[in-house]
This record gives sequence, structure tokens and C-alpha cells, in this order.
Amino acid sequence: METNNYQGALQKPIGSGFNGKSTASEVIKGIDLTGKIAIITGGNSGVGLETTRVLAKAGATVIVLARDIEKARKSLNGIENVQIDQMDLMDPISIDSFAEKFISTGNPLHFLINNAGIMWVPYRKDDRGFESQLATNYLGHFQLTARLWPALKVAKGARIINVSSYGHHYSAFHFEDPNFNHREYETLLGYGQSKTAINLFTVELDNLSKEFHVRSYSVHPGSVGGTDLAREASQELFKQMGILGEDNSILPEVEATLKTISQGAATTVWCATSPKLNDLGGVYCEDADIATLNLLEDSESYNGVLSYSLEQNNAKKLWELSEKMTGVTFKVN
Repeated sequence: METNNYQGALQKPIGSGFNGKSTASEVIKGIDLTGKIAIITGGNSGVGLETTRVLAKAGATVIVLARDIEKARKSLNGIENVQIDQMDLMDPISIDSFAEKFISTGNPLHFLINNAGIMWVPYRKDDRGFESQLATNYLGHFQLTARLWPALKVAKGARIINVSSYGHHYSAFHFEDPNFNHREYETLLGYGQSKTAINLFTVELDNLSKEFHVRSYSVHPGSVGGTDLAREASQELFKQMGILGEDNSILPEVEATLKTISQGAATTVWCATSPKLNDLGGVYCEDADIATLNLLEDSESYNGVLSYSLEQNNAKKLWELSEKMTGVTFKVN
């Protein structure tokens, strides 16, 4: 029996009993999280906010990491069992500062949900020279996970949820030029690369951490309406992609495929809490189940996960590159 998900060896649906229309509240029904601690990036808007609400309602203490504390307070007002801390995924100092503060409490960390992300942004870099989608969607989360590792290990049964996307179909990881220094920047290529990185990170992290009873999962929430992920995108771009009509309204056939925010949060919550995953990890999930392996890399089908984002050698190569880029040594022992 396979014990890791390299090349997608474990990418087979397990009959969760849920589907793409299931909501976050439905997949967690009957599960009590009293006494558990969760940390979530970007837990104050969109799918992250719904994830926060559902986990907190189930009894978990949820620590929401946000760039804008005041904005987060307004969004989270009235939700019990929630704490807010400031952190910016493009600022490595703020990542270390939060992690040091949490580790100093001595508390275990049962759920780390690397949820925050950006998409459809123009070409920009952080102070280290890293392309912003790679820095925000992946490298910041790599650093945060590494710094919080001692608390995850002491939980003796933690789960790490890395929010990916079918967008990983847009691009493999470009090891020769991850920051677009020598190739033309296309925003969806940058996004796709960052999500492929998330998948490679997940499969390698799970392989290394499972002996410490820490399991990792990457998640495609689905195409979700009502989020602010497209806040920097132009209407012209969406027209070119066949999402908007000439009157700038979303096309009915596109709107019909969108999930609600509660449906979008379901797979994250299912991966964090389902007993069916107690002995499984390193897998890419969608529609509240393990996704299938998509072997048609040149097709227009964005279902399932592509094997290049689970490839063993690239997963190990990315881990080493991530340590080099961030200056963070992530020793899982």
C-alpha cells in the first residue's frame, strides 16, 4: 500500500458522502472542536471568513491572521472564540514576530489553515525581489508553517490545510525563473505557478511530517462567487476570458457554475476535521473529497490534480529552493 502521494498515488476519491454543493456547516456536523486551536491566514474575508465562523462555532479557538486589524475586527464582529493578530505574508519579519509570540505560549496548534492568497494582480515584487503571487500564496506560508512547526508537532494530531486551486493547471513550477526576471509576466502563469508550489509543498510536507502525526492537504475550493479575489482584475480581462458579457455583467452560464462561499469553504473544513482522513495525507482535495488524478495535461478540463504538481523530485527540489529563498531552514524532526 502506498504511504505517500508522490505522482498522485493516493489520488482516489474515498466516498466522503459529500459533493460540490455541500456546505462547510454540513461537512462538520456532529464534530466537536472544543479545546482545539486553529490559525488561519486571511480568515476575515470570503472563504476564509466562513471557515473561521464554522470552526469557531464548533468550539475551536480560531486565531485569524490579517494585514489590516481594524478591517478584520469589523468582519469578525460577533463571532465568538476568535482572536486577531497582525501579519503580512509578504513581510517575513511580521511572520516571524507572530510565530515567536504563539510558540512562546506553549500551546499546541491543531489546525494551520494557509488560506490567504492573491490573484489577477499586475507584476510586482516584494522587498526581496520575489514575485508577489509566489511570495503571498506560497513562500509566506512555507515560512509560517516552518516557524509554527514545534506547536504543530506537540499537538500530536495536527492538520495543515494549504489552499490551492485548479489554477495549478495554468503552470508548472518554473525553477529556472520563478520571479519572471527573464520571461514575460502573465498574471495567470504567476498564479498557476504559486498553486503548483502549494501542491508540491503539501505532498513533501506530509511525507516528512506524518511520523509526528501531522498531516497535510491541499484544497481547491472551487470557483466561488462573492469573494474579493478579483479586486485588482480589469473587466476587460474577464471579457477576454469569457466570464463577463459586453454589458460587464457575469454571463449566466458562468454564474450557474459558481459555488456559494459556504460551499467554497466546505473542502477546507472537511480536510481539517474529517475522521476519514485520519490515516491519509498529502492529497489534493476538491468538492469535499479526494480529487482524481488528471492525466490530460493538454485538455481544457480543470478537474482533478495534475501529476506534475505532485512529482517527487520537484517536491524535494522546491523544498530546498524555498529554504534558500526565504532563508528559513525547515527541519521536520
